[in-house]
Amino acid sequence: MNHDLQVLFDPAQIATRVRQMGAEIQGWYDPGEAIMVVGVLKGSFVFMADLVRALDGPINCEFLGVSSYVGTHSSGAVQITQDLRADIADKHVLIVEDIVDTGLTLDYLRRTLMARNPASLRVVALLDKPSRRKIEVEVDLVGFTIEDLFVVGFGLDLDQRYRNLPYVAVLQQG
Repeated sequence: MNHDLQVLFDPAQIATRVRQMGAEIQGWYDPGEAIMVVGVLKGSFVFMADLVRALDGPINCEFLGVSSYVGTHSSGAVQITQDLRADIADKHVLIVEDIVDTGLTLDYLRRTLMARNPASLRVVALLDKPSRRKIEVEVDLVGFTIEDLFVVGFGLDLDQRYRNLPYVAVLQQG
């Protein structure tokens, strides 16, 4: 099947916004305070790599594998495919998401990680689709708010394709 890609956010727009987000996140923590940055795999890894470079101070990077998508649709069933290897108790945890859609994954992550007693827990997402919410969730900082579009690139994929694109594009099936 062929896909038509229409650029939604180009590399320069993304880089500018990620730097702005890094500056805002920096203000949440005391200078020198360690942050455990938790990337939600697989989609967040490109965004997370750029975001941690926009932060100063001690950073510990961890990853959590979660899946709720089958093809282009959220299944609604959240599955942890890889748990954290580090203890987050008494740590300042920053969850990094590629996209917040239905809210089901993020709600599950918040509840699961809060039960592990972090000192603080905040969430940042590159993209947010509030029109798709099935459950209300709090996202502390969003890069871009988008309509109900299926997007790929900059870590986001369709069946493992398009993750490597340096931009975010709307995928139109044709």
